[in-house]
Amino acid sequence: MRNIATCYNEHATKVSDSYCSGSSNLSYLNPKLNHSSIPNQVTCIYKANLSNQTQVLITLTWFSNLAPGIRVTQELKHSEFKRLWKKKGTETFRSSGLKIEVFWDICEAKYGIGPEPVNGFYVVVLVEKEMVLILGDKQANIDEIDRVSKTKSLLVSRSEKFSGHYCVYSTKAQFSDNGMIHEIVVKCGKEKDGLNDHDDHSCEEEEEEEVKRKGSKVFSPVLSVCIDRKTIFQERKLRWNFRGNHAIFLDGLVVDLMWDVHDWFFNTTSGCAVFMFRTRSGFHTRLWLEDTILDQKKDQEETAQFSLLICACKNSH
Repeated sequence: MRNIATCYNEHATKVSDSYCSGSSNLSYLNPKLNHSSIPNQVTCIYKANLSNQTQVLITLTWFSNLAPGIRVTQELKHSEFKRLWKKKGTETFRSSGLKIEVFWDICEAKYGIGPEPVNGFYVVVLVEKEMVLILGDKQANIDEIDRVSKTKSLLVSRSEKFSGHYCVYSTKAQFSDNGMIHEIVVKCGKEKDGLNDHDDHSCEEEEEEEVKRKGSKVFSPVLSVCIDRKTIFQERKLRWNFRGNHAIFLDGLVVDLMWDVHDWFFNTTSGCAVFMFRTRSGFHTRLWLEDTILDQKKDQEETAQFSLLICACKNSH
C-alpha cells in the first residue's frame, strides 16, 4: 500500500511538489489579489464528545453587520440559533435536551479582513457542565469554567460567504488537527485565449462561432486555485465544465476540490458560485501508508474529516 498515490497521479495534483520546485509552470494570481473579496459571513462547526459519549456539534457564525450567533446540536435533533447580542455576557439555555452555557467577550476584539475576530476576545461553551469549546486568546476569568471538566473539540467545517462581483476569494485553512495552515486563493474569472491554444482541441462549435464573431481573441471563463502562493489547478472550459471536482494531495491527505459555478455565469443578477475543499475520511485519508499503520488497533482514532466551503453571491440577498 506504499504506492497508493500512484492511483491518482494522472488526474490529481500533489501540492508538496509545487513547494519544492521553486517556480511554478502556472503563475500565481497576482497582483489582482488587491481586489479580492471580503467575506461577510463566516461559520465554523466544531465536534465534541461528552464524557458519556454523546456527540455534539457547536455552530458559531460571525456576521459583518449583525451580532454573532451560536447553535448546539445533538445528532439530528432540532436546536435554536441563539444571538449573542451584547459585546460581553453569558447565555444559558437548553438545546436538544442539553443544558448549554455560553460565555463571551468581544469588547476589545481585533478583526482581520472579515467578520471573525482574530485576537482580543474569548468564547467559551459548556454543555452539561463540560467545556466543549474555548476560542480566543483573552483570559476568561469565570468561576464556572475553573470547576468543569474539559473536552477536546475538533473543527470539522468552515464556510465563508462573499457578496459582490469580485471573483477572487482568499482564505486560510488547516485540513488536519496537526497540519499546516494553508493560504488558499480561488479565482473565477476570464482569461484571454488565442486561436492557437491546443489545450483542448475538441472545441465546441459554439466557442468556434464566438471566436469568429469576436476576432482572433476570445475571453473565456477560467477557474484557478492557488495554495500557498502556487497555482495548483486551472479549469479553462467553465462554460461547459461549470460543475466538477479535482483531487489534491495536501499534508499527506487526499483533499477533494469541488465547484459549481453554473448560476454565477448564467444568472446575471443573483447568481452564486460554490467551491468546497473536503478531506477524504477513513482508510483513504492517507496517501502514504506504512506497514505499521495497518497493524495498529482498529479502535485507533481516525483522522477527522474537514471541509472548507466558499460561497460567492453577486448580491447579499
